[in-house]
Order: sequence, then C-alpha cells, then structure tokens
Amino acid sequence: MELTPLRYLRAIADAGTMTVAAQRLGLSQPSLSFAVRKLEEELGVDLFSRTGRGLTPTEACLVLLEHTDPAVRSVDAGVRAVRALAGLEAGTVRIGAGATVVTYLLPGVVERFRRKHRDLRVSVREAGSSQVAEALLKGELDLGVVTLPVSIPGGGELMTVARAQDELRLILPPGHALGGHTDFSWKELEREAVVGFEAGSSVRSVIDQAAMAHGVTLEVVVELRSIEGIARMVQAGVGVGFVSRMALSGSAPDKPETTGLACRDGRLVRGLALVRRRDRSPSPAAAAFEQDLHAAMAVGI
Repeated sequence: MELTPLRYLRAIADAGTMTVAAQRLGLSQPSLSFAVRKLEEELGVDLFSRTGRGLTPTEACLVLLEHTDPAVRSVDAGVRAVRALAGLEAGTVRIGAGATVVTYLLPGVVERFRRKHRDLRVSVREAGSSQVAEALLKGELDLGVVTLPVSIPGGGELMTVARAQDELRLILPPGHALGGHTDFSWKELEREAVVGFEAGSSVRSVIDQAAMAHGVTLEVVVELRSIEGIARMVQAGVGVGFVSRMALSGSAPDKPETTGLACRDGRLVRGLALVRRRDRSPSPAAAAFEQDLHAAMAVGI
C-alpha cells in the first residue's frame, strides 16, 4: 500500500469534505475522489459515508488511520532528516589522522568548516596510519590522513583524494654543536642520541630508511608519539629529534623561534594522503569537509 493515498485519507478526514481536502492538497477533486475509490477497492470496504455536512470517516477508515498515521509520520520525519543531511543542516564527519596532522593541520580546517556549517559535528580520532586505514575499512571513519605507503590487508579498497608532502626537520637541544647551522648530514648523527617517534609508526620508518640509505643507524634512546613530547625531551637535552615542519615557527607561532635543520643529503619528506573508502560515496557533510581539507593540503604543508 502506497503512503500517498493514506495522506489523502487523513486530509479528507480532517477537512470533512472532498472539496476542502482537495484545495489543501493542491489536487483536483476528481483526482482525489479517484484515489479514495481505488483505496476502497483495494481494501474492500467503504472509507467514508456521506452526511448532510459532508464526509464522515467510517469505522474501517478510523481503524486504518489509527494504524497508518504513525507510519506516515515516521516516514515524513525520515525524509526531513535526509533532507537536513543533504542540506548540510545535520550530520557528523568522522576523520582520523596522526598526531602531527591532528595537532597542526586539522584545527584550522575544522575551525573554518564549523564557521560555515554550524550545525555539523566533527569527530577526530588520533591514531597511527595503519590504525586509521583499518578504521576506514571497517566504516568507523569517513576520511583519513595517512603517511604513505599504507600496507594493510584490504588497503586497495582505499582511494587517495589528495596528496601532500610534509618535510621533517631536525631539532637540537640547547648548546648542541650543530647550533647555528641550517642543515645537517646523516653522518653527523652517527653517535647522536635521538628522541624518536615510536617504533612501527609510518613516520619513524621514513626517518630510519633515509638514515640507513646513507649508512647510518640511528641510536634512538626515547620513543614517543607526541610531537610536543619529542620537543620537550630535546629541549631537556635528552637528544636530537625530528618533527614536522608544521610544528616549527611560522606554522605554530606559539613555538620557540626555530625552523629546524633541513637534511643536506636530500629533503627528508613523508608523503601524506587524504583517503577514504573506494566503494562508498561520502555523505554531504563528509564531502564538504573533504573539499576544505583538500584545499588546505593543496596550499602546502
């Protein structure tokens, strides 16, 4: 049974006449009468009886409306909710990324997005690239920013929406011999204590592989996930460390004035990618956020 005739039925019962109901519905009276007759034939009962004052719902009509009114209201509510999502009036964007992106890239993107779409929510999960990719595959996240490459089972189901390069810079403890330099070579770090990202993380792999390509095995004495933690360990004199250029002055005005040391043996960069599931179209809210984040990554990190 279609819902439209049921809406007509309710309109006639409320109006008391076919003429008034037709006017309220924006239909011709013959069209409305035909719809009622068709419904009566389908049910095998009369739905209205004529009186001197117009049309009176029969007992069968009242019973039918008692059961169908809630269904019609529920469907109408569902339609309104979907239209709200499509109109960016409701919804949640779920995004995952590593500590650097969550701390230094996403805040500005989220602030601008929320300024344009006050009724939308943004849920941010901080995790390593493999964990973000797995959450995307499980449907727990809409979007993710990961360090490339991501090698997990099913990774081919993810599509890359945007790419960017994030340069890693060397930061030094106070009074270090390389102080005042603008760059470093891997050979200069052969006997240095290093405060590093946690083993197994994508960014740690990028650093270790670059060092080993120049015949150097780094002596990592402390492993951390937090960029702030690495910076504080270095400042305390525990060792040298690597952080994203995003975490240094210019990108983070509240940080000490330093741009870090670039790698003289070739820029030390990691590839970042904005990814989502290949087989799922993003919701309107996720699509809008994706566009804003894509634009931020295109400007350059």
